[in-house]
Amino acid sequence: MDEEPKSCCQEKKQPSCCSTQEIKTPWYRQRLTQIMIITLILLILSYLIPAFSEYKDAFFMYFKEIWWAILLGFLLGGIIDYTIPSEYIKKYLSRHKKRTIMYSILFGFLMSACSHGILAIAVTLYKKGANTASVIAFLLASPWANLPITVLLFSFFGIKAALMILAALFIATTTGFIYQALEKKGWVECQHCKLGEDTPSLEDFSIRKDLKKRLDAYHPTKAQLTKDFKGILLSSWSLIKMLLWWLLLGIILASLIHIFVPTSIFQSYLGPTLLGLMITLVFATIIEVCSEGSAPLAFELYRQTGAFGNSLTFLMAGVATDYTEIGIIWQNIGKRAALFLPLITVPQIVIIGMLFNIFF
Repeated sequence: MDEEPKSCCQEKKQPSCCSTQEIKTPWYRQRLTQIMIITLILLILSYLIPAFSEYKDAFFMYFKEIWWAILLGFLLGGIIDYTIPSEYIKKYLSRHKKRTIMYSILFGFLMSACSHGILAIAVTLYKKGANTASVIAFLLASPWANLPITVLLFSFFGIKAALMILAALFIATTTGFIYQALEKKGWVECQHCKLGEDTPSLEDFSIRKDLKKRLDAYHPTKAQLTKDFKGILLSSWSLIKMLLWWLLLGIILASLIHIFVPTSIFQSYLGPTLLGLMITLVFATIIEVCSEGSAPLAFELYRQTGAFGNSLTFLMAGVATDYTEIGIIWQNIGKRAALFLPLITVPQIVIIGMLFNIFF
């Protein structure tokens, strides 16, 4: 039996990524409960303390912008999580072919997990036979351009969000192809590449036959539909517990920045200049916030400065330079595979960020 990687809930540093199936934590110790209590306390204080009164206005402004995106994203994510078998994803991500990168991007888009939550899935795929390039592409596409974050970004940035999503998918794709070239040269670790073949158990698995079998066996009775409805709700709830606290944290931080950080600071140091872009890159590297939590902060940065490229940089560089992500890749795949991640992605992010500042 292949050695299973430790899930993020086994790593004490990232308990937020655990699902209800992975760990049983008392409700009062769960991150979602704790962040909701903090949210409530801050809102109460904003009504009691005059100097803090603008906080509630900023908080509800953000909440009004994204509440529908949150509901839609979790519902769609729950449907995908409940209906798409994991074997389908493993089947295509285990192939050692160029089109595997495109499959990785597609499945990464369909996965509804934060950048930390996706790590255990990605490493599991590697242990089961996926090559390094497909795992990296999958790992990048999921937090940058997954379905919930796509809906969330559109609620914040409007049609400009499409540029962010396309940029994220482009970077994930080019990075995947670069890793494939590095694999061929032996410059990054890939324990399966030498096989040159698909994992036998996955090669024998037919998605078409399995899908036909599932459809033939499916009978939309009242009991079955009730079961499916409950299953989707449970999957959505699992996503809510994993991601909603990040969103609330992002809104809280953005609201505090909104009332306490003068606009002049943003315009002087985080504006649409090369210096502003570099400072944004440093902040994105330091701040340990999940991709969903970064969205409100990225929007606040854009609202204050109008620097669309800086918002893109903040949103994406945080994932590319995340120490947890790099560390787990180092441990489970190899140190070269881990070190090449920021070396390949950060220059792309900076260049695209500069172009966005110039043209948008």
